[in-house]
Amino acid sequence: MGTRTDCVVMRDPQTKRSRGFGFVTYSCVEELDAAMCARPHKFDGRVVEPKRAVSREDSVKPGAHLTVKKIFVGSIKEDTEEYNLRDYFEKYGKIETIEVMGDRQSGKKRGFAFVTFDDPDTVDITIVQKYHTIDGHNCEVKKALSK
Repeated sequence: MGTRTDCVVMRDPQTKRSRGFGFVTYSCVEELDAAMCARPHKFDGRVVEPKRAVSREDSVKPGAHLTVKKIFVGSIKEDTEEYNLRDYFEKYGKIETIEVMGDRQSGKKRGFAFVTFDDPDTVDITIVQKYHTIDGHNCEVKKALSK
């Protein structure tokens, strides 16, 4: 699918056996997007889980290789509502839930939220950009990791 410019299977240096993953490089991002939209993929009769590659620099960040459907959105304005987040993030993909976090006792908003998408690939696309401008305010976005 698409024009591949490179394809490599990662192997154990001693045994030369496959390590169970590899990398496919496409000629442009639109072809990558098309390949991700065409999931599920089968290889040698087995369903494989394609993910967007993470740079070596980003690969050391917590959760870099985890498949998650939820993002953390930090530094949101106090008057930011669920609909503001929905209006902004639905351009990336289908949203399942949005939780704007507040203090249980006072009800005051705590300045962060969680957005759950229906597809982990949407998370990978969204977090490529660390800061997003939502409702005129700069917010930090990253994968939501359970404690």
